[in-house]
Amino acid sequence: MKKLVDKHPLAIRWFHWVNFPVLALMIWSGLLIYWANDVYRLGWGRTTVLKFFPQSFYDALHLNFRLAEGMAWHFVLMWAFALNGVLYVTYTLLSGEWRYLLPTRRSFAEAGQVLLHDLGLRPASAPAPGRKFNGAQQLAYTTVILMGAGSLLTGLAIYKPTQLAGLTALLGGYEWARIEHFALTIGYVLFFIVHVAQVVRAGWNSFRAMVAGFEVVDVSDAVSPEAMPSPPTASSPSTPA
Repeated sequence: MKKLVDKHPLAIRWFHWVNFPVLALMIWSGLLIYWANDVYRLGWGRTTVLKFFPQSFYDALHLNFRLAEGMAWHFVLMWAFALNGVLYVTYTLLSGEWRYLLPTRRSFAEAGQVLLHDLGLRPASAPAPGRKFNGAQQLAYTTVILMGAGSLLTGLAIYKPTQLAGLTALLGGYEWARIEHFALTIGYVLFFIVHVAQVVRAGWNSFRAMVAGFEVVDVSDAVSPEAMPSPPTASSPSTPA
């Protein structure tokens, strides 16, 4: 017998699905800006081992020197990205959802176990009652939130290096802030690849939870609402999703 179990509240789903296209468009517009000064590579001296974007990449996407267009899009989308992130963090704090996301002392050890399971080196363990995310997910999602803050700060530092000279200096100067901004973008892309792979691996039930807010589970595996911990909110206890 199957049973519907709530998992993700509506607000979390909205923040998730709004952030996805905004971040994708920010990466696209960032590439338009980066093309104007494509300097990063792996190598030494005049020897290049890897250039991040070969000429064929820019030719295929028609990215030829669209600096003004890229900057216009990037700075408009920056406000949507920042607003969505602030609202998301505020909601998690007020609703108590942060208790599911924030890593604990056990998260690092559990993340290692999850990695071994994903590599096929150990069987999966049953999730603890009332938990939404395992240790690996807690570490990954918390890291992405911190990356978002880092992208906003480094972006402001290279956007207004004179007006925000203190911030730019704190980040190591203009060149270091630009490198950090670029590295964070690569981190988003890697996270996205792993995230999509894990969603595909988890199956339709996991994807449906982020679309509709519920999972379909066997009655024997379902956890009753009374057995699930309810994190306190600013006004009243909330029911975990």
